Amino acid sequence: MQNDIALFTELCDELFKSETNKPVAEPIPTSELYRRLDLSLNAEGLIDEDLKETLKQIIRSTPKTASKSFFNQLFGGRIGKATLGDLLAVMFNNSMYTYKVAGPQVGIEKQVLKNICDLAGYPVDSDGTFAPGGSMSNMMAMVMARDAKNEAIRAEGLSSKMTLYTSATSHYSISKNAALTGLGRNQVRLVKTNDKGEMLVEHLEELILKDINSGYVPFFVNATAGTTVLGAFDSVEAISRVCKKYQIWLHVDGAYCGGVIFSRKHKHLIKGLELSDSFSVNAHKMLGTPLSCSIIVTQHKAQLHHSFSNEADYLYQTDGDDFNLGKTSMQCGRRNDALKIWTLWKSVGTKGLEKIVDKQFEMAQIARAYINSNSDYKLYSFENSISVCFNYKDIPARELCTGLYENSKLMVGFGSFNGNEFVRMVTINSVLEKEDVLAFFKTLETFVEEKMLKITTT
Repeated sequence: MQNDIALFTELCDELFKSETNKPVAEPIPTSELYRRLDLSLNAEGLIDEDLKETLKQIIRSTPKTASKSFFNQLFGGRIGKATLGDLLAVMFNNSMYTYKVAGPQVGIEKQVLKNICDLAGYPVDSDGTFAPGGSMSNMMAMVMARDAKNEAIRAEGLSSKMTLYTSATSHYSISKNAALTGLGRNQVRLVKTNDKGEMLVEHLEELILKDINSGYVPFFVNATAGTTVLGAFDSVEAISRVCKKYQIWLHVDGAYCGGVIFSRKHKHLIKGLELSDSFSVNAHKMLGTPLSCSIIVTQHKAQLHHSFSNEADYLYQTDGDDFNLGKTSMQCGRRNDALKIWTLWKSVGTKGLEKIVDKQFEMAQIARAYINSNSDYKLYSFENSISVCFNYKDIPARELCTGLYENSKLMVGFGSFNGNEFVRMVTINSVLEKEDVLAFFKTLETFVEEKMLKITTT
């Protein structure tokens, strides 16, 4: 094992060097992947030196999500203390379903959940768990809401058409989860949004009333804190009033931007969160931990237990339900995702996490200011968002982003809203500084001048 740890350190050095010298890896076309890299699995294993060289080749070809040229996804960068926690979790290899096999790691998870509940404004008897991604957090909220509306479903299955509501710009997992839970995609009502992608509450109530009059059972509303494309925040306060009026569970999907609960400056974007029934946040997004670190909390601790507990004498043999976390989890065997956010939080404090969140908004403002000062750009996004959406010289965003990727210049994606397609630059990367944001635009402009305009004029 010591030899493998030494090899790991050497491979990390190779990764760091690659991130600096070639921050955007040369993409390998799928048609050439198995020819360019030896990914085969054979009867005889490789000796260490051959294995090391193969791993180094893979390192050089893998997208560098921690480089300063990565603006593509809703995560990025690398924070040392958080990575340390994840590496320790791998070495410990605890499963988080019982206190007997996880010990103090259970206490670590419970402490993180307690503090998240406090920041959300939830009462002291609230609870939560870690899920394998934001999509599964949303599924857990949906299941709790379903069971809260009709407890018999757990044993008897669905006996009536139940409807749920989410904005037209929300995450695709809502419809996917409706299919997976047996509720059905056709029972998902897409609520209209304004020009920022924020849910129109008047249309929400209109849809609910229509369903009630048609004999359906409305049970779940999903509000979004940071929509996937524009980074918009639904009004939790306004949506809550409708939910309480019709006795509907309100979940706030903060997978992308729920981390604003750490920021005194930006927490107003999620004002009224304490009125929700459940809330999810991905620490691997705004807080910069390694993937994945997805948290869901709820004011209804008993409902969390009722929806996900199942007796298993072979498993739960010591301690009470509060410390046997399998009783409130979707999974049985579950890796320790809490340690990485705990080591980060412990090392920098709540104020340190606040700085991490605030910096992302600062980087986005630098990007918007640059765009607004240059007539070759058109801005589509708005203040209070870390998604910076724009077009440059009317070049189709899809072509520009693909060209930057294929030529190993930048990793950035494109999105669309209201019929407009644009570059979506995300400033969530934890290693970004002002010079990196400005370098992004310089790289883009140079690439267009040297590559794309030449193609256009020939």
